Amino acid sequence: MAHPLPVTLLGYGAATLTTLSFFPQAIKTLRGADVSGISLRTYGLLTVGLAAWAVYGLLLRDGPLIAANLITLLPASVVLQRRLKAELERPRR
Repeated sequence: MAHPLPVTLLGYGAATLTTLSFFPQAIKTLRGADVSGISLRTYGLLTVGLAAWAVYGLLLRDGPLIAANLITLLPASVVLQRRLKAELERPRR
C-alpha cells in the first residue's frame, strides 16, 4: 500500500533520526575498552528486535521500516559484539 509523499517523508525522517542515535554509542564502544555499563540483555533484545522489524518491513515492502532497521542493526550489532566479547573474557569467580 503506497502512502502519500508527506507520510513517506515523515517515515524516512523518523528513521534517519532514530538510526543516527545509535551511532554515537557504537563509536564510543569501538574507541573505548570499557563496556561494563552496557546491558547485554538490552542490546541482545534490541538486536533481535531490529532484525525482526527489518523482516517485517521487507514483508510489507515498507522502505522507511526496512532502511531504519537494517541500518540500525549495524551499530547495535557492533555494541552487542563488543559487550559479548567482554562478557566472555571476564574472569569467573
